[in-house]
Amino acid sequence: MSKEDKEAIEWCEGKYPEMTAEYKRISDQQYVTFCKKHRNYGCGNINVGTSLETAEDVKLALTGLWFRMNDKVQRLKQLVVMGEPDMVGEAIEDTYQDLSVYGIIAQLVQQKRFK
Repeated sequence: MSKEDKEAIEWCEGKYPEMTAEYKRISDQQYVTFCKKHRNYGCGNINVGTSLETAEDVKLALTGLWFRMNDKVQRLKQLVVMGEPDMVGEAIEDTYQDLSVYGIIAQLVQQKRFK
């Protein structure tokens, strides 16, 4: 971590202690969720049975992630923008969490590290 990174963190945590503490709590919970779901699904659901060794493998996995993320965005559109009621009993926070986790998984896929 660079000196500039540390200074930014110190500034933010000093100015916004409650918000940054909650951000860390949410991040930790997302990591736990990622680990639990990864234990249930393994790599195959994201890698689509590939080893992420070629550009085509990565594109396939990222395309699958795009579809999953689009599902979540469309759900948010219905709930937040359109004001439709939740009919499946899934908390909106779960949708936000799924999008965040998928974003990190996409970075791992892009780096060919989701295997």
